[in-house]
Amino acid sequence: MKKYLKLNAILLPIISGPVLTGCSQSVDDLYAYIDQAKSAHIGSVKPIPQFKPYESFTYSATELRDPFEAAVDIEEEEDKDDLLSPDKTRPRQPLESFPLDTLRMVGVLEQGSNLWGLIEDPKQVVHRVKVGNYLGQNEGAITGITEGEIYLVEIIPDGLGGYIERDASIAIGNE
Repeated sequence: MKKYLKLNAILLPIISGPVLTGCSQSVDDLYAYIDQAKSAHIGSVKPIPQFKPYESFTYSATELRDPFEAAVDIEEEEDKDDLLSPDKTRPRQPLESFPLDTLRMVGVLEQGSNLWGLIEDPKQVVHRVKVGNYLGQNEGAITGITEGEIYLVEIIPDGLGGYIERDASIAIGNE
């Protein structure tokens, strides 16, 4: 073991001498590179944007109707005797289960003074209808039949809790 210690004592100064000598060299080139990097990049800050001055606005529609209020006075509507409403007690007819735009007039049938309309439903079944019958899903009562068209009046919601009447028709060959 003494032999190794002597060997280490001799080799240590020999090996560490050049290593320590290499670390003591001048670092001037490093400082020069740092100075060059600092001077090469000159940062810039964008100028503050210019804002337009505030332009005031005068609201001139104060006399107009408020868009957030009901256009019709609901209290006045409630005071009226609202006789127009769907009859919930009336038995439904077969053609009332189909939307009006799926029904098609395919012809007319005349028996004496009676004129019947022929309506084909989406299931390709032809039904015979007369004035007073109902069809469509909006309480559509048939008011007239001609050779080319069936006229009806539907009862639809008006959006304010009541109902309004709307005229509709089905023309022959309407698909």
